[in-house]
Amino acid sequence: MFGSTTPGPRPDALEGAGGPLIVTEDESLLDDLLRLCAAAGSEPEVVFGAPPRAPSWEGAPLVLVGVESAARIRGIPRRKGVLLIGRDPDDAEVWRTAHDIGADHVLLLPDAEPWLVDRLADIAEGVGQPALTVGVVGGRGGAGASTLACALAVTSARAGRRTMLIDGDPLGGGLDILVGAERSGGLRWPALADSRGRVNSGALEESLPRLDALSVLSWDRGDSVVIPAPAMRSVLSAARRRGGLVVVDLPRRVDDAVAETLAQIDIGLLVVPAELRAVAAATRVASAFTMVLKDLRVVVRGPFADGLDGRETSRLVGLPAAGELPPERGPDALGSSGPPGSSGRGPLARFCTAFLAAALTDDGSVAA
Repeated sequence: MFGSTTPGPRPDALEGAGGPLIVTEDESLLDDLLRLCAAAGSEPEVVFGAPPRAPSWEGAPLVLVGVESAARIRGIPRRKGVLLIGRDPDDAEVWRTAHDIGADHVLLLPDAEPWLVDRLADIAEGVGQPALTVGVVGGRGGAGASTLACALAVTSARAGRRTMLIDGDPLGGGLDILVGAERSGGLRWPALADSRGRVNSGALEESLPRLDALSVLSWDRGDSVVIPAPAMRSVLSAARRRGGLVVVDLPRRVDDAVAETLAQIDIGLLVVPAELRAVAAATRVASAFTMVLKDLRVVVRGPFADGLDGRETSRLVGLPAAGELPPERGPDALGSSGPPGSSGRGPLARFCTAFLAAALTDDGSVAA
Protein backbone atom coordinates (compact mmCIF):
# COMPACT_ATOMS: atom_id res chain seq x y z
CA MET A 1 0.00 0.00 0.00
CA PHE A 2 1.18 3.48 -0.83
CA GLY A 3 0.01 6.87 0.38
CA SER A 4 1.14 10.46 0.05
CA THR A 5 0.91 13.32 2.49
CA THR A 6 1.91 15.83 -0.22
CA PRO A 7 0.73 16.43 -3.80
CA GLY A 8 4.11 15.56 -5.37
CA PRO A 9 4.24 12.30 -7.36
CA ARG A 10 7.62 11.23 -6.07
CA PRO A 11 10.42 12.39 -3.80
CA ASP A 12 13.28 14.28 -5.35
CA ALA A 13 16.27 12.27 -6.53
CA LEU A 14 19.42 14.33 -6.57
CA GLU A 15 21.90 13.83 -9.40
CA GLY A 16 25.31 12.95 -8.09
CA ALA A 17 24.03 12.18 -4.59
CA GLY A 18 24.96 9.10 -2.58
CA GLY A 19 22.67 6.31 -1.49
CA PRO A 20 19.54 6.57 0.66
CA LEU A 21 19.57 6.82 4.45
CA ILE A 22 17.76 4.10 6.43
CA VAL A 23 16.64 4.95 9.97
CA THR A 24 15.20 1.98 11.83
CA GLU A 25 15.49 -0.23 14.91
CA ASP A 26 13.56 -3.16 13.46
CA GLU A 27 15.95 -5.87 12.23
CA SER A 28 13.34 -7.50 10.03
CA LEU A 29 12.46 -4.20 8.38
CA LEU A 30 16.13 -3.43 7.90
CA ASP A 31 16.64 -6.76 6.14
CA ASP A 32 13.76 -5.99 3.78
CA LEU A 33 14.99 -2.48 3.02
CA LEU A 34 18.53 -3.70 2.37
CA ARG A 35 17.11 -6.32 0.02
CA LEU A 36 15.15 -3.67 -1.90
CA CYS A 37 18.17 -1.38 -2.10
CA ALA A 38 20.24 -4.24 -3.50
CA ALA A 39 17.56 -4.97 -6.10
CA ALA A 40 17.69 -1.33 -7.20
CA GLY A 41 21.49 -1.20 -7.27
CA SER A 42 21.56 1.40 -4.48
CA GLU A 43 23.98 1.40 -1.51
CA PRO A 44 22.32 2.84 1.63
CA GLU A 45 23.68 4.30 4.82
CA VAL A 46 22.07 2.70 7.88
CA VAL A 47 21.39 4.33 11.25
CA PHE A 48 20.15 1.60 13.58
CA GLY A 49 18.57 2.51 16.92
CA ALA A 50 19.87 6.09 17.02
CA PRO A 51 19.07 9.54 15.60
CA PRO A 52 20.81 10.30 12.29
CA ARG A 53 23.73 12.72 12.20
CA ALA A 54 23.04 16.08 10.55
CA PRO A 55 25.31 15.52 7.49
CA SER A 56 23.65 12.18 6.74
CA TRP A 57 20.15 13.55 7.27
CA GLU A 58 20.72 16.61 5.12
CA GLY A 59 22.79 15.01 2.37
CA ALA A 60 20.90 11.79 1.63
CA PRO A 61 18.79 11.92 -1.57
CA LEU A 62 16.10 9.82 0.13
CA VAL A 63 15.40 8.93 3.78
CA LEU A 64 13.58 5.72 4.75
CA VAL A 65 12.25 5.90 8.31
CA GLY A 66 10.70 2.89 10.02
CA VAL A 67 7.48 3.67 11.87
CA GLU A 68 9.04 2.38 15.08
CA SER A 69 11.87 4.95 14.78
CA ALA A 70 9.78 8.02 13.95
CA ALA A 71 10.31 9.43 17.44
CA ARG A 72 14.05 9.57 16.81
CA ILE A 73 13.71 12.21 14.07
CA ARG A 74 11.20 14.46 15.80
CA GLY A 75 12.81 17.83 16.31
CA ILE A 76 15.25 17.35 13.43
CA PRO A 77 14.84 20.05 10.75
CA ARG A 78 12.32 18.94 8.15
CA ARG A 79 13.35 18.12 4.60
CA LYS A 80 11.92 16.68 1.40
CA GLY A 81 12.32 13.06 0.38
CA VAL A 82 11.37 11.41 3.70
CA LEU A 83 9.41 8.14 3.43
CA LEU A 84 7.74 6.58 6.45
CA ILE A 85 7.88 2.78 6.16
CA GLY A 86 5.47 0.45 7.94
CA ARG A 87 3.74 -2.89 7.56
CA ASP A 88 0.37 -2.65 9.33
CA PRO A 89 -2.45 -1.40 7.05
CA ASP A 90 -4.71 -1.10 10.11
CA ASP A 91 -2.38 1.33 11.92
CA ALA A 92 -4.46 4.49 11.93
CA GLU A 93 -1.69 6.42 13.68
CA VAL A 94 0.75 6.05 10.80
CA TRP A 95 -0.74 9.06 8.99
CA ARG A 96 -0.52 11.28 12.07
CA THR A 97 3.06 10.14 12.54
CA ALA A 98 3.88 10.97 8.93
CA HIS A 99 2.45 14.46 9.40
CA ASP A 100 4.38 14.98 12.62
CA ILE A 101 7.75 14.18 11.03
CA GLY A 102 7.02 15.85 7.69
CA ALA A 103 7.16 12.66 5.61
CA ASP A 104 6.31 12.98 1.92
CA HIS A 105 4.86 9.49 1.63
CA VAL A 106 3.73 6.53 3.70
CA LEU A 107 4.75 3.14 2.30
CA LEU A 108 3.30 -0.10 3.67
CA LEU A 109 5.31 -3.17 2.80
CA PRO A 110 5.13 -5.51 1.00
CA ASP A 111 2.52 -3.85 -1.24
CA ALA A 112 4.63 -0.73 -1.85
CA GLU A 113 7.83 -2.62 -2.67
CA PRO A 114 7.68 -2.09 -6.48
CA TRP A 115 7.15 1.65 -6.05
CA LEU A 116 10.01 1.90 -3.57
CA VAL A 117 12.40 -0.11 -5.74
CA ASP A 118 11.62 2.24 -8.62
CA ARG A 119 12.47 5.30 -6.53
CA LEU A 120 15.65 3.68 -5.21
CA ALA A 121 16.65 2.85 -8.79
CA ASP A 122 16.12 6.51 -9.72
CA ILE A 123 18.69 7.44 -7.09
CA ALA A 124 21.13 4.77 -8.22
CA GLU A 125 20.90 6.15 -11.77
CA GLY A 126 21.24 9.75 -10.62
CA VAL A 127 17.85 10.75 -11.96
CA GLY A 128 17.00 14.43 -11.88
CA GLN A 129 14.64 16.53 -13.97
CA PRO A 130 13.10 14.35 -16.72
CA ALA A 131 13.87 15.19 -20.32
CA LEU A 132 11.67 17.46 -22.36
CA THR A 133 10.16 14.98 -24.80
CA VAL A 134 9.08 16.19 -28.24
CA GLY A 135 7.24 14.08 -30.79
CA VAL A 136 7.26 14.98 -34.50
CA VAL A 137 4.77 13.61 -37.02
CA GLY A 138 3.99 14.44 -40.63
CA GLY A 139 0.57 15.68 -41.65
CA ARG A 140 1.02 13.66 -44.83
CA GLY A 141 3.70 11.46 -46.33
CA GLY A 142 6.83 13.39 -47.25
CA ALA A 143 5.93 16.36 -45.06
CA GLY A 144 9.44 16.62 -43.64
CA ALA A 145 8.77 15.34 -40.11
CA SER A 146 11.92 13.19 -39.99
CA THR A 147 14.02 16.11 -41.17
CA LEU A 148 12.57 18.34 -38.44
CA ALA A 149 13.04 15.66 -35.78
CA CYS A 150 16.69 15.25 -36.72
CA ALA A 151 17.25 18.99 -36.87
CA LEU A 152 15.77 19.49 -33.39
CA ALA A 153 18.03 16.77 -31.97
CA VAL A 154 21.12 18.04 -33.79
CA THR A 155 20.45 21.63 -32.69
CA SER A 156 20.06 20.53 -29.08
CA ALA A 157 23.25 18.44 -29.17
CA ARG A 158 25.20 21.32 -30.77
CA ALA A 159 24.30 23.39 -27.72
CA GLY A 160 25.91 20.74 -25.50
CA ARG A 161 22.63 19.40 -24.15
CA ARG A 162 22.21 15.67 -23.53
CA THR A 163 19.96 14.58 -26.41
CA MET A 164 18.43 11.36 -27.63
CA LEU A 165 16.79 10.91 -31.04
CA ILE A 166 14.38 7.98 -31.23
CA ASP A 167 13.09 6.57 -34.51
CA GLY A 168 9.50 5.53 -33.76
CA ASP A 169 8.62 4.81 -37.40
CA PRO A 170 9.71 1.30 -38.47
CA LEU A 171 8.93 2.10 -42.12
CA GLY A 172 10.73 5.42 -42.23
CA GLY A 173 14.05 4.16 -43.59
CA GLY A 174 16.17 4.82 -40.49
CA LEU A 175 17.06 8.11 -38.85
CA ASP A 176 20.62 6.89 -38.34
CA ILE A 177 21.11 7.33 -42.09
CA LEU A 178 19.67 10.85 -42.01
CA VAL A 179 22.10 11.98 -39.29
CA GLY A 180 25.05 10.03 -40.71
CA ALA A 181 25.29 7.39 -37.97
CA GLU A 182 24.46 4.31 -40.03
CA ARG A 183 28.03 3.01 -39.68
CA SER A 184 28.28 3.77 -35.96
CA GLY A 185 28.34 0.83 -33.59
CA GLY A 186 25.57 0.38 -31.04
CA LEU A 187 22.19 -1.20 -30.51
CA ARG A 188 19.19 -0.72 -32.78
CA TRP A 189 15.50 -1.31 -32.08
CA PRO A 190 15.45 -5.07 -32.80
CA ALA A 191 17.95 -5.62 -29.96
CA LEU A 192 15.63 -3.79 -27.55
CA ALA A 193 12.32 -5.29 -28.70
CA ASP A 194 12.11 -7.64 -25.72
CA SER A 195 12.62 -4.89 -23.14
CA ARG A 196 10.19 -5.03 -20.24
CA GLY A 197 9.91 -3.28 -16.91
CA ARG A 198 12.62 -0.84 -15.94
CA VAL A 199 15.51 -0.27 -18.36
CA ASN A 200 18.66 1.28 -16.89
CA SER A 201 18.87 4.73 -18.43
CA GLY A 202 22.65 5.00 -18.26
CA ALA A 203 23.14 1.61 -19.86
CA LEU A 204 20.67 2.52 -22.62
CA GLU A 205 22.49 5.74 -23.45
CA GLU A 206 25.88 4.03 -23.49
CA SER A 207 24.65 1.22 -25.77
CA LEU A 208 23.37 3.44 -28.61
CA PRO A 209 25.22 4.96 -31.57
CA ARG A 210 26.48 8.41 -30.58
CA LEU A 211 27.43 11.61 -32.36
CA ASP A 212 29.00 13.79 -29.67
CA ALA A 213 26.13 14.68 -27.29
CA LEU A 214 23.52 12.99 -29.49
CA SER A 215 22.43 9.37 -28.96
CA VAL A 216 20.40 7.76 -31.76
CA LEU A 217 18.00 4.83 -31.46
CA SER A 218 17.04 3.74 -34.95
CA TRP A 219 16.50 0.58 -37.00
CA ASP A 220 18.89 -1.85 -38.56
CA ARG A 221 18.52 -2.96 -42.16
CA GLY A 222 16.71 -6.18 -41.18
CA ASP A 223 13.10 -7.23 -41.60
CA SER A 224 11.81 -6.28 -38.14
CA VAL A 225 9.16 -3.57 -38.33
CA VAL A 226 7.48 -3.88 -34.93
CA ILE A 227 8.06 -2.09 -31.64
CA PRO A 228 6.12 -3.92 -28.91
CA ALA A 229 4.24 -1.48 -26.70
CA PRO A 230 5.97 -2.66 -23.47
CA ALA A 231 9.38 -2.13 -25.11
CA MET A 232 8.46 1.39 -26.20
CA ARG A 233 7.18 2.19 -22.71
CA SER A 234 10.33 0.91 -21.01
CA VAL A 235 12.85 2.39 -23.44
CA LEU A 236 11.22 5.81 -23.64
CA SER A 237 10.86 5.99 -19.86
CA ALA A 238 14.57 5.23 -19.52
CA ALA A 239 15.45 7.86 -22.13
CA ARG A 240 13.41 10.51 -20.32
CA ARG A 241 15.05 9.76 -16.97
CA ARG A 242 18.43 10.88 -18.33
CA GLY A 243 17.20 14.45 -18.67
CA GLY A 244 17.95 16.92 -21.45
CA LEU A 245 15.92 16.46 -24.63
CA VAL A 246 14.32 13.41 -26.23
CA VAL A 247 12.98 13.74 -29.79
CA VAL A 248 10.77 10.99 -31.25
CA ASP A 249 10.00 10.69 -34.96
CA LEU A 250 6.47 9.26 -35.13
CA PRO A 251 4.49 7.41 -37.79
CA ARG A 252 1.11 8.82 -38.84
CA ARG A 253 -0.87 5.91 -37.40
CA VAL A 254 -1.72 5.33 -33.73
CA ASP A 255 -1.05 1.73 -32.73
CA ASP A 256 -0.30 0.46 -29.23
CA ALA A 257 3.37 1.45 -29.36
CA VAL A 258 2.57 4.95 -30.62
CA ALA A 259 -0.09 5.36 -27.91
CA GLU A 260 2.55 4.46 -25.32
CA THR A 261 4.83 7.07 -26.87
CA LEU A 262 2.21 9.80 -26.93
CA ALA A 263 1.49 9.22 -23.25
CA GLN A 264 5.06 10.30 -22.43
CA ILE A 265 5.41 13.18 -24.88
CA ASP A 266 5.34 16.76 -23.59
CA ILE A 267 4.94 18.58 -26.91
CA GLY A 268 3.89 17.26 -30.30
CA LEU A 269 4.74 18.95 -33.59
CA LEU A 270 2.58 18.20 -36.65
CA VAL A 271 4.41 19.17 -39.84
CA VAL A 272 1.95 20.34 -42.48
CA PRO A 273 2.93 21.53 -45.98
CA ALA A 274 0.92 24.61 -46.94
CA GLU A 275 -1.38 22.93 -49.47
CA LEU A 276 -5.02 21.89 -49.30
CA ARG A 277 -4.50 18.12 -49.62
CA ALA A 278 -1.91 18.20 -46.85
CA VAL A 279 -4.31 20.15 -44.62
CA ALA A 280 -7.02 17.56 -45.23
CA ALA A 281 -4.67 14.69 -44.38
CA ALA A 282 -3.22 16.50 -41.37
CA THR A 283 -6.67 17.07 -39.93
CA ARG A 284 -7.22 13.32 -39.78
CA VAL A 285 -3.83 12.75 -38.15
CA ALA A 286 -4.54 15.49 -35.62
CA SER A 287 -7.89 13.94 -34.76
CA ALA A 288 -6.25 10.61 -33.89
CA PHE A 289 -3.25 12.05 -32.04
CA THR A 290 -5.12 14.53 -29.87
CA MET A 291 -7.12 11.68 -28.35
CA VAL A 292 -3.93 10.91 -26.38
CA LEU A 293 -1.61 13.91 -26.79
CA LYS A 294 -2.98 17.16 -25.36
CA ASP A 295 -0.26 19.55 -26.61
CA LEU A 296 -0.06 19.17 -30.39
CA ARG A 297 1.05 22.15 -32.48
CA VAL A 298 1.30 22.80 -36.20
CA VAL A 299 4.55 23.56 -38.00
CA VAL A 300 3.66 24.88 -41.45
CA ARG A 301 6.20 24.12 -44.17
CA GLY A 302 6.57 26.19 -47.29
CA PRO A 303 6.45 26.93 -50.11
CA PHE A 304 3.04 28.40 -49.48
CA ALA A 305 0.39 27.45 -52.05
CA ASP A 306 -3.37 27.55 -52.52
CA GLY A 307 -3.51 30.93 -50.80
CA LEU A 308 -2.48 29.37 -47.49
CA ASP A 309 -0.13 30.90 -44.95
CA GLY A 310 0.90 29.61 -41.55
CA ARG A 311 -2.01 31.13 -39.64
CA GLU A 312 -4.67 29.90 -42.05
CA THR A 313 -3.16 26.42 -42.22
CA SER A 314 -3.17 26.13 -38.43
CA ARG A 315 -6.75 27.39 -38.31
CA LEU A 316 -7.92 24.82 -40.83
CA VAL A 317 -6.18 21.97 -39.00
CA GLY A 318 -7.66 23.23 -35.73
CA LEU A 319 -4.42 23.37 -33.73
CA PRO A 320 -2.17 26.15 -32.39
CA ALA A 321 0.76 27.21 -34.54
CA ALA A 322 4.33 26.43 -33.51
CA GLY A 323 5.86 28.35 -36.41
CA GLU A 324 6.65 28.28 -40.10
CA LEU A 325 9.41 26.62 -42.11
CA PRO A 326 10.11 28.53 -45.35
CA PRO A 327 12.01 26.59 -48.03
CA GLU A 328 15.74 26.16 -47.44
CA ARG A 329 17.99 27.89 -49.94
CA GLY A 330 21.67 27.58 -50.74
CA PRO A 331 23.85 24.63 -49.62
CA ASP A 332 21.48 23.66 -46.80
CA ALA A 333 18.73 22.99 -49.35
CA LEU A 334 20.92 20.46 -51.12
CA GLY A 335 21.58 18.39 -47.99
CA SER A 336 25.35 18.64 -48.59
CA SER A 337 26.23 20.35 -45.34
CA GLY A 338 25.74 17.40 -42.98
CA PRO A 339 22.73 16.28 -40.93
CA PRO A 340 19.65 18.54 -40.89
CA GLY A 341 20.26 21.61 -38.74
CA SER A 342 23.99 20.97 -38.36
CA SER A 343 25.07 24.17 -40.11
CA GLY A 344 23.14 26.37 -37.69
CA ARG A 345 21.95 28.43 -40.64
CA GLY A 346 18.72 28.73 -42.56
CA PRO A 347 15.02 28.62 -41.62
CA LEU A 348 15.15 25.07 -40.25
CA ALA A 349 18.00 25.78 -37.85
CA ARG A 350 16.44 29.09 -36.78
CA PHE A 351 13.11 27.41 -36.07
CA CYS A 352 14.75 24.68 -34.00
CA THR A 353 16.79 27.15 -31.96
CA ALA A 354 13.74 29.32 -31.25
CA PHE A 355 11.48 26.38 -30.46
CA LEU A 356 13.92 24.79 -28.01
CA ALA A 357 14.68 28.10 -26.32
CA ALA A 358 10.96 28.64 -25.73
CA ALA A 359 10.08 25.06 -24.79
CA LEU A 360 12.98 24.58 -22.38
CA THR A 361 12.03 27.75 -20.49
CA ASP A 362 8.39 26.62 -20.15
CA ASP A 363 7.28 29.30 -22.57
CA GLY A 364 4.52 28.04 -24.82
CA SER A 365 5.17 30.52 -27.62
CA VAL A 366 7.74 29.99 -30.35
CA ALA A 367 9.27 32.72 -32.39
CA ALA A 368 8.59 32.28 -36.10
